[in-house]
Amino acid sequence: MDEEQRWQAVMQRDAAQDGTFLYGVMTTGVYCRPSCASRLPLRRNVRFYADAAAARADGLRACKRCRPDEDGEAAQNERLRALCAYLDAHADQAHSLASMARRVHLSPFHFQRRFKALIGVTPKQYVDAARMARLRSALREQDSVTAAIHDAGFGSTSRVYEKLDTRLGMTPREYRDGGRALVIGHACGETALGLLMIGATDRGLCFLQFGEDEPALREQLQREFPQAQLAPMPEQSAPELKRWMQALSAHLTTMQPLPAMPVDLQGTAFQLRVWNYLQGIPSGELRSYAEVAAGIGQPSAVRAVATACASNRVGLLVPCHRVIRSDGSLGGYRWGLARKRTLIDGERRAAANGATSARQGHDD
Repeated sequence: MDEEQRWQAVMQRDAAQDGTFLYGVMTTGVYCRPSCASRLPLRRNVRFYADAAAARADGLRACKRCRPDEDGEAAQNERLRALCAYLDAHADQAHSLASMARRVHLSPFHFQRRFKALIGVTPKQYVDAARMARLRSALREQDSVTAAIHDAGFGSTSRVYEKLDTRLGMTPREYRDGGRALVIGHACGETALGLLMIGATDRGLCFLQFGEDEPALREQLQREFPQAQLAPMPEQSAPELKRWMQALSAHLTTMQPLPAMPVDLQGTAFQLRVWNYLQGIPSGELRSYAEVAAGIGQPSAVRAVATACASNRVGLLVPCHRVIRSDGSLGGYRWGLARKRTLIDGERRAAANGATSARQGHDD
């Protein structure tokens, strides 16, 4: 917004702009939110500020009527979290960007930016994840796939079927039937950290696990997709699967970055937020469970973050090994603490070597 638009918002006492800027009245020495009900000042006496710190730097104090400091970042974050709970409970309804922004008293632009910064995904991605969670539940409970899709809030099946197919890792009917008639190709290979099995449909990797022997890993894959047909990867897809396995093995040997691989992340909206955050942790760095919880805007959800890490079915690609306890201890790891320590130490060495090489190249 330019200054003229901000002034229009002040004259209209537009509560939707609260949190996007503040205005200061130089003759009275106070700063207010746009919706302040106090007497309208003269335009020539008004200045606009991005936040309270900027207003205070100009020598202004908070208005005692609208109390702009009491509706700061913490209050806005609380409204955003309340909106997430509302979206979870009303996933079957349509939610436009404008309607969601109105619920938290922000403009659509600032709402989208703040939501992504706090929650870790865009509002649309959050709504889609909430609908997918409801769809998974409905597919298990109802006989009709069409009814389940509509009950989850997706509307016309012809428009969304391909999207659902991709997000579920299989068609909705296959998912409802526990993967019946779905063929999941799989392969095993020895790596620096032991035996590794990967499983994939024709849409990408849906399973990546370490284990002690192939039968146990195959049994685990079968538990994930109880009705699916497990088979070696079809001949036409075997070269791609082989490349993925080679890339994973090389990564575990050198700890160099992995190339992009198609992954289907199936989980709740909360799990997706955690997993998206984990994918943003640079190699060689660590975060505590508490830091992850704070990073996704739910500082009290430390145990839930740990559970989401433990539920990760595509280890390495979602690097849950980069999360430790606040006291510095490793915490848990579904593939053993020895593997977790090896991954952490290897990534730290690779990052340190990369930084040393970069400095030497700069000196040259």
